[in-house]
Amino acid sequence: MPDNANIATSCHSQADDATDALPTQPQRDSTKLSLTKSCLSKPNATKHGIVAAERKNKIIIIGLPRTGTTSVSVALLEQGLKVAHMAFTKAAFMQADAISDAPCFSDFKQLDKLFPDAKFVYLDRNLSAWVPSMQMLLSRMLPHLDAKTGRFHPIMKRSFRHCFGVGEVHNPQDEQHLIGCYQRHQREVFSYFARRNNFLNIDVSQQGALGQLLQFMAQPTDTTPVEVCHQITELSFPRLNIGRNVASWDEYKHPNKISANASGPDKRKFFDYKI
Repeated sequence: MPDNANIATSCHSQADDATDALPTQPQRDSTKLSLTKSCLSKPNATKHGIVAAERKNKIIIIGLPRTGTTSVSVALLEQGLKVAHMAFTKAAFMQADAISDAPCFSDFKQLDKLFPDAKFVYLDRNLSAWVPSMQMLLSRMLPHLDAKTGRFHPIMKRSFRHCFGVGEVHNPQDEQHLIGCYQRHQREVFSYFARRNNFLNIDVSQQGALGQLLQFMAQPTDTTPVEVCHQITELSFPRLNIGRNVASWDEYKHPNKISANASGPDKRKFFDYKI
């Protein structure tokens, strides 16, 4: 059974990334991992827990689908964090150190209030690459996002309706419509997190972007500088999906993965906020 049981297996990793094709089991970059581990021997890195699995402060990835959420999620798994790529229950949020994709990209304001100590990461991507990638994704997803007959999780449907007007506009795949959706989401994110110390904007395709993220994770929100190993700042994200490749999150096997439908004390209930 797939990790997200209420989601179609063929395309349920809908926020796949901006770079290379993901094989059934991606090759782990041992060079990057060894660099990171060597840096952790430094006192500052150890003290501030750059890759500590038991994090007090959550990392919430709020980039739209097809901006790199899978690349970020896989990289954070390799750094020792527990990661939920999509989270449809309270338990999934509580069990994970990092959460990406739906509903994070649509619910960031509500999640900021629920998790005041969390850090938020926006993923940027060039529109000329993002629009056709998103059009391709929607061509596969739209039947499953139908409010009545679609088999995707209701929270995923809500996120796509909120950010892309799925079920409300005649053609959500229209180029100008998608550009407007992207720019509106970006304006809302940047306005909401303006002058905040718990916010980072990165482009996963850029050299050193993973290093930026790890350094951001190591910084306390009181802006006190933290010395970070130079080798960490040079790290880049793994190259995963490109073009028409839509790799399933289920295909990446790792013990730190958290199910989007994880159960807990409240069973599989979600939060009671509204957007």
